[in-house]
Amino acid sequence: MKKTLLVVDDNKDVLSAVKMLMRTKVDEVVTSADPSSIPSLIKKHMPQVVLLDMNFRAVINTGNEGLFWLREIKRLAPDTSVVLFTAYADVSLAVEGMKIGANDFIVKPYDNTHLSETILNAFGGGRKNSTNKPSGPQMLWGESPAMQRLRMIVERVAPTDANILITGENGTGKDLLAREIHRLSTRSAGPIEIVDMGAVIETLFESELYGHAKGAFTDARTERAGKFETAHGGTLFLDEIGNLPYHLQAKLLTSLQQRKIIRVGTNTPRDIDIRLICATNRNLPQMVTAGEFRQDLFYRINTVTIELPPLRERPDDIPALVNMFVIKYAGIYAKPEAKVSDEAMRRLCSQSWPGNIRQLEHTVEKALILSDNPTLGIHDFDIQDTRISTPEESTTLESMERNAIINAIKLHSGNMSEVSRYLGITRQTLYNKLRKYGL
Repeated sequence: MKKTLLVVDDNKDVLSAVKMLMRTKVDEVVTSADPSSIPSLIKKHMPQVVLLDMNFRAVINTGNEGLFWLREIKRLAPDTSVVLFTAYADVSLAVEGMKIGANDFIVKPYDNTHLSETILNAFGGGRKNSTNKPSGPQMLWGESPAMQRLRMIVERVAPTDANILITGENGTGKDLLAREIHRLSTRSAGPIEIVDMGAVIETLFESELYGHAKGAFTDARTERAGKFETAHGGTLFLDEIGNLPYHLQAKLLTSLQQRKIIRVGTNTPRDIDIRLICATNRNLPQMVTAGEFRQDLFYRINTVTIELPPLRERPDDIPALVNMFVIKYAGIYAKPEAKVSDEAMRRLCSQSWPGNIRQLEHTVEKALILSDNPTLGIHDFDIQDTRISTPEESTTLESMERNAIINAIKLHSGNMSEVSRYLGITRQTLYNKLRKYGL
């Protein structure tokens, strides 16, 4: 069947760019800057997919016109897939559009790879990732200068095969960034395998990464491929690499240097073809100096280092994150009218968030669960007073973090599972911080 794409956007530069991008991927690209032409163009060209802007009038930036034309398209051609073009501020409207019948939405500014993949997925009949594509939430870059600079770096290095080390505090979204790098890479059609190095039992390290033969050890009833093999042709993401014991680092280094592995219980080398991404919240150079991390392994894994800034350094991104989480959990808990008051949003933006994005997400989820109000106010959010300090304030970040932990322990009566969940950190990280601060 002939693949026809209709693009409707009042920005002629966008029309030209999309037409150039998609002309080799589909059979026909029809463009229009006038949404009123949609009925006649659908009748004439019968497009399988429509890329529809949410806003057409510069003075009315609400997205409502986009929703109107979405309804018209679904009325005129119910089987036509619609992908919405939207801005960060209108993400909630795009989600509303998906409830009406849109297949997906693209947030401006967009990257060409994501745009073309989304459109081609729409031709396939729905919002489905290809078999080996990473699933789960997409990266929300935000609008802060720090994140826009980081995005530029990621878009440059993702298509290469360079090893990448992602650093940053707990809860900053290192796993999401790893998935985004894989999605933007030339290996995106391959798998991404994720290993939490902090959760792997030391005695099973080799079996987890390298696999084993049948009978290699007790309970090895069948042969098993390790993560190096199952990630072949794709990406291997080693999270919390700083937790890997020193004596196991040499074996990992050898595998990366030789690009070969040997399953436990065998003598046969197997070639591996992976792109390596590692992540840590620890100071690896400091660990190298202290003799806790191999210098040669450190150089091997960080061809490119990308540091995710903590949430307190990019408060401008908090509203977009809050709205994203409200949309997510409003759907889960059947509260479609939920929104956050301006006063509450200002308070959320003023906090330091020691647990970063993960803590913010848990705070929004808890508010939606417990509140009966469609509009969430300040008192609906369980927020400790951890506001971002001004230059004149003598409170250090470490003392703020210590106080946040103390307040959380008091709030949850010493229940460490609840404390770690509230702060958005793992229990092991919580215990490490308790020792650090002498609590």
